[in-house]
Amino acid sequence: MEGVSVRKIKKICVFCGANSGKDVAFVNAAFHLGEVLGKRKIDLVYGGGKLGLMGCVSTAVAQHERQVLGIIPSAFTVNNLVGETCGKEIKVATMQERLVMMMELSDAFIALPGGFGTLEELFQMISWAQLSIHNKPIGVLNINGFFNGLLSFVDHAVKWEFITPRARKILISATTADELVDKLQAFRFEPDPALSKLKWSPSSSQKEKLDLTLRL
Repeated sequence: MEGVSVRKIKKICVFCGANSGKDVAFVNAAFHLGEVLGKRKIDLVYGGGKLGLMGCVSTAVAQHERQVLGIIPSAFTVNNLVGETCGKEIKVATMQERLVMMMELSDAFIALPGGFGTLEELFQMISWAQLSIHNKPIGVLNINGFFNGLLSFVDHAVKWEFITPRARKILISATTADELVDKLQAFRFEPDPALSKLKWSPSSSQKEKLDLTLRL
């Protein structure tokens, strides 16, 4: 669209369940998201393996001849616990190392329906964006209203001033894959003036002292 800058997204990290859920709509949406990424020539970063929705989206991306990278803790590879990764695989030692690598190697993040692990990954990326550790767009694909309760809770936290309106803008949502990718590409990061002054480089011996209220 004229006058609107479009973010260049080459790799999207998808967080989602290792289960398929009780509604076939979740499986269909995961396959469709993979098709949309493939058609848009966007590569996939994900948690590895072939279980549940993770297997659906990775298979669809690979079928469209785009690169698939699974980042998986070594513990999950014992006894073929999660199945064979569809594409290249990087093994890491810890869950935290996995998430940091996902952040570094991806241009944007999408969460599909999932459980505690999916929610942890989603909110970790949101909090890191709030702290200006990264400035990459984050969205949820709200299939059949799956994330309605979560989005309502986030708005509830805004109402009670535990999340700022500025931070609320970090989390994008859409009901279709195409709409969500469009929103991710149009996303403009608005850093918190105080939090953006924090220095996160490994060489920093200490963080700047700031007069601020952290609303995490």
